[in-house]
Amino acid sequence: VQLQACGGGLVQAGGFLRLSCAASGRTFRSLTMGWFRQATGKEREFVAAIVSSGGITSYADSVQGRFTISRDNGKNTVYLQMNSLKPEDTSVYYCAAGSQRFVTSSANMFDYWGQGTQVNVSS
Repeated sequence: VQLQACGGGLVQAGGFLRLSCAASGRTFRSLTMGWFRQATGKEREFVAAIVSSGGITSYADSVQGRFTISRDNGKNTVYLQMNSLKPEDTSVYYCAAGSQRFVTSSANMFDYWGQGTQVNVSS
């Protein structure tokens, strides 16, 4: 599975961005998808995940209510809508794919990773 993330950029606090991640290679609709992020000098952390059908999602407490993960299986794409952005959301955001049939915050459960897209939120 190849994953290509895009949509990052520079935005002011309170603003919004939508990240996209296009998948190719295997059957996208069978994969659980996730978003993770890693800020400079910090460990990678879970952001959100969505099961193959889109019917179940999970979010980190830090983004709950501000971020929304969704997917379009017809376009082989997963999205992360990020609203009310804060300076602490500044990170490189990675999309990931795994064959597990449930949402999980564990990065080890995801087998495929995209290259990352930078999000910078200014105060």
